Amino acid sequence: MNKKHSDASTTNRLVFSWKEFSGSLGDLGLFIPLVVAMASVGNLDLAIILIAAGLMNIATGLIFRQPIPVQPMKAIAAVAITEGLTGGELMASGFLIGGILLALALTGAIDVLNRIIPKSLVRGIQLGVGLKLAGKGIGWIMELPAWGWNSIAVSILAGALLLVLLAKNKAGLVFVFLAGFILLYLHDSSAYDGIVFSLPSFHFVWPDAPEWQAGFLNGTIPQLPLTILNSVIAVCALSSDYFQKTRIEPKRMAASVGIMNLLCVPFGAIPMCHGAGGLAAQYAFGARTGGSVIMLGAIKIVVGFIFGGVLLGILNAYPYSILGPMLVFAGLELAKSAKDLRDKTSFVIALLTAAFILKANTFIGFSVGAGLYLGLWVWNKTTGTKDP
Repeated sequence: MNKKHSDASTTNRLVFSWKEFSGSLGDLGLFIPLVVAMASVGNLDLAIILIAAGLMNIATGLIFRQPIPVQPMKAIAAVAITEGLTGGELMASGFLIGGILLALALTGAIDVLNRIIPKSLVRGIQLGVGLKLAGKGIGWIMELPAWGWNSIAVSILAGALLLVLLAKNKAGLVFVFLAGFILLYLHDSSAYDGIVFSLPSFHFVWPDAPEWQAGFLNGTIPQLPLTILNSVIAVCALSSDYFQKTRIEPKRMAASVGIMNLLCVPFGAIPMCHGAGGLAAQYAFGARTGGSVIMLGAIKIVVGFIFGGVLLGILNAYPYSILGPMLVFAGLELAKSAKDLRDKTSFVIALLTAAFILKANTFIGFSVGAGLYLGLWVWNKTTGTKDP
């Protein structure tokens, strides 16, 4: 990393540069497909989603001074996409999880969870989620035709270009991402038809009783462990790795997730969180300060206000030959966080956690890894040997 970014990453300075801007785009490989899918399936207003996410990007950059991402909550997004949660159910799930996270932060319970959850489990989550993201990107690529403007061949070229630019410490993602819009025009110019100025229509959403119940059971319960582990504990651990002199405490991170959902989801935004994967992706592509996400937030707001009404079609058609490599790089950057595990026991726990995340989901992976850790802890206490 160059000296400018090395210095910025250990202070509270905000840097606004091409490299910071390029890094801010690192999380779009996950943000764009989840947001587009949720908006199209749930008949949500994409403009409001983008404006809310942009405002939270700016607030996060100003408060934390680090490239902390703002992402859709993945478990809730998966349920919304596969099972079709209503707008009210989405709001209920996000509002409830926001309240729970804020309560954990205010009572200090999140610090207790942070102390008792071992590093091997956190690294296992990062390894499993990272590999799952990379696998998803590879899956997108393999579904493409071999040749054409949106093809496996283009994906290979895009991946190679990203690899070369990253090796030379260049701000490459911004150019590759923008090139995707050119490829889209060459592949399907009709995606740009009908682009007009369109103001968003803000509205207040308040669920009825069945929506509160469905939102809690189908959204909040599966999302809560993932949010605590990946959006609070794991992202704080990764932040500490990247920015050792300006680390963020889990209490502040949990409060941030809680407040932004309590503020935004009642007005039609999707449930949002921070995430280790997004931080890893943005860091990999050059982001070192909060200036990166502030710039990204400003762009989301402008795009939401001007193009929100028609952007869904454009983003829905954005070439996977570009999104796929972006997601692969983001996933591998997150997965490599597990390389600092040294002892055999921690490695086994992390590997087993990751394996079940890949096979099932994050909650099951955590449960299996935690069960192994607790079993070893009890055994070692009983036999008087070293703790795991």
